[in-house]
Amino acid sequence: MRTAYDYLIVGSGLFGATFAYEAAKRGKTCLVIDKRPNVAGNIYTKKLTEEGLEGINQHIYGAHIFHTHSKEIWDYVNQFCEFNNYINSPMAIYHNPETDMDEMYNLPFNMNTFYQLFGTKTPAEAKAAIKKEIDECGITGEPTNLEEQGMRLSKTVFTKLVKEYTEKQWQRDCKDLPASTIKRLPFRFRFDNNYFNDRYQGIPIGGYTRIVEKMLDSENIDVLLSTDYFDFKKTTDITFGKTVYTGQIDAFFEYKFGNLNWRTVYFENEIHDTDSYQGNAVVNYTSHDRPFTRIIEHKFFEIESTENTPKTVISKEYSTEWKPGMDPYYPVNDEKNTQLYNKYKELADKEDKVIFGGRLGLYKYYDMDDCIMAALDAVKAEFSE
Repeated sequence: MRTAYDYLIVGSGLFGATFAYEAAKRGKTCLVIDKRPNVAGNIYTKKLTEEGLEGINQHIYGAHIFHTHSKEIWDYVNQFCEFNNYINSPMAIYHNPETDMDEMYNLPFNMNTFYQLFGTKTPAEAKAAIKKEIDECGITGEPTNLEEQGMRLSKTVFTKLVKEYTEKQWQRDCKDLPASTIKRLPFRFRFDNNYFNDRYQGIPIGGYTRIVEKMLDSENIDVLLSTDYFDFKKTTDITFGKTVYTGQIDAFFEYKFGNLNWRTVYFENEIHDTDSYQGNAVVNYTSHDRPFTRIIEHKFFEIESTENTPKTVISKEYSTEWKPGMDPYYPVNDEKNTQLYNKYKELADKEDKVIFGGRLGLYKYYDMDDCIMAALDAVKAEFSE
């Protein structure tokens, strides 16, 4: 440990780790602190060592699938870890109350889905079936809520694959959610189960944690884990030139204007004495008969190295309102919270020795590639490149 650093970096997720790596390359000294006992933030993956599970990398804070259209970002992350060719092709299970049976559908909404829903075999047939439902829905004018928007897209698609799933995610009736939530819901009129349209996608071989560990592996970087920023700054004698803060922006300003709202998720993990529980990495449960939104089976993210494990681990994912003490995941970007964030941003803009970043610091949802790009933009601004 040094007595002085150029940068204190609060949070070892992708934004903080990327900034630390780039600053260290430029000869700057960094102290990275994280309140968790591990690096990598929400992309932390734990390599399992229990008998029968050896080699499975469990996504502790939820499934993360790297995807990007940017070759620059793809080349950037590949310098730290080789990626496999994983393609995200989730399935959806809907429990039909009329038959009291489960029905299974491909995601995203594509020609396979439309065949399963309508029995259509060509794009023209699928479009005709969807148009018929739109014409029959009886809703005219601009949709005023998510329910109306869904019915204007397709009653069958909305009822079986969107309505109850969204209500579980937000814990609100679709009539009480804005139409914009699913305004751009894509229908893909080709047989294509690839969830993302991005050119580059995959999972890092050996898990995401390796990426951050390599980013922070520098003689110019020290790391302190299980260290709360607010407690640390009260007691430390170490001096810092600047702070890169990736925690909650409202917490930084002691909730001067009140709490920003978040959605969060929690997980129930189960080990099963079988080589395959559901046969796919991601299966969504789109009806209220199950309280969880999806089940993740971790071995299928890196099936090349885990195919022969005799056991498997799954995570059931539940969505809930965030409360203080819980991990915040998704900002609630409604009008009220946007106005509140803008008040905090005004304060943040006056902090000439603090750089705010990441989902929590900027109150913005980032995919992983966007988070890295935002960090690189902050580096360019900081070092006048």
